[in-house]
Formats: sequence, structure tokens, C-alpha cells
Amino acid sequence: MLDTQESVANLVLRHSECAEVFRRYRIDYCCQGGQPIAEAAQAKGVDLTELTQELTKAIEQRAPVSGPSPKELSTEALIAHIVSRHHDYLRRALPFVHQLAAKVHRVHGQHEPRLSAVERDVRELQDTLLAHLDDEEAQVFPSLLSEDRDPQEVERLLQEMNEEHLALAKLLGSLRDNTDAFQPPSWACNSYRTLFSELERLEQDTFAHVHLENHVLRPRFVA
Repeated sequence: MLDTQESVANLVLRHSECAEVFRRYRIDYCCQGGQPIAEAAQAKGVDLTELTQELTKAIEQRAPVSGPSPKELSTEALIAHIVSRHHDYLRRALPFVHQLAAKVHRVHGQHEPRLSAVERDVRELQDTLLAHLDDEEAQVFPSLLSEDRDPQEVERLLQEMNEEHLALAKLLGSLRDNTDAFQPPSWACNSYRTLFSELERLEQDTFAHVHLENHVLRPRFVA
């Protein structure tokens, strides 16, 4: 039996397969991950019994995982994982998704007016995320790895990182709303469907990325 007073983030840290269940129910395990499971379900109007059943099923069906968990990695190895797994993916994906969003809006915008908001959000997401990645790699991560780091400066940088994560969560929420949870209409062309598929993948990767920074990396330096 799951303890529904356990925090969402802590459950994901123990059972990473639960992340996808929370994502489907739009329960934020990144920026709002400190909420107890029961409280998060209530806030989203989700039936707690149904949620716990799905979480339990995900845990029971978990595929074997190779290698150490993120919590077991050294800080240097964890940062290297974040950069190679998440930053590199975002640098490749964002320009492609932005171009695709502009194309789909241009072709289908008259038929679906919300595509204007989708293109706007994707453009803002690209600008925000790329600047965020640059800042982490140039300032935040080197400060964390420095042997003579200033604790106050580290705390300031991590607080700024957290605030940027909250802004990203709002953008991703807007995208999900304007795409009907990434479900294309029946008449959508291949480019339209590809855009929504890529946006969903981008959301999933960003949630996993932010979760590692908020709940594995950050607690090593601040309470």
C-alpha cells in the first residue's frame, strides 16, 4: 500500500516509473513535488483510489533498470548526466519543434486559432529554455562543483534556477491546454501530428530534467 502522505517527488525518486502516471494526471512532481500525494490528487480533482491503483500498477510492472539511480551518483556525475541526457536533447529538439510549430500555424491557423498560442508558447519556451541551459552550464553547475564555492552565492543561483523552473511549468501547462493534452484533431496532417508528439516528448523530458535538479541536485546544497 502506498502512503498517500508521502510527497509526490519522493515517490518519483524511489519509483521513477510513477513520473508518467503523475504526468498523465497533470500532477506536477517537479516544482510542486513537495505536496503529499493525497493533497496533489485533491488539488487536481483526481480520485485518490484510482491514482494509487495506477501508481501501484506502474511500480509492479517496472522494467529492470540498469546502472545506479540518480541519487547514487556523485554530484559531478549527476550534472554530467543532466547535461548529456537533457540539455543536449533540448538543444537539438527546440529549434526543430519551433520551426514545426510555425509551419503548422501558417498552414492550419485559420482552421484552428489556438495554433497561434501554441506557436507563441513554443517560441517563448525555446528562448527561455536555451537561456536557462546556458546559465546552468556557465554559472550554476561550475559554482556547485567549485571546491571554494560561496554558500550564499550557491543558494542565490539555486533560487533563481527554481524560479525559472516555475516559469517553465506555466509555459508547459499552457501548451498542454492549447493542444488538448497533445491530442491532434482527426483531420490533422502528418506535420500537425508530429508537432504534438514532439511537444509531448519535450514536456516529458523537461519534467524529468527539472525533477533531477529540484529534488536530487538542489537538496545537496540547500535545505
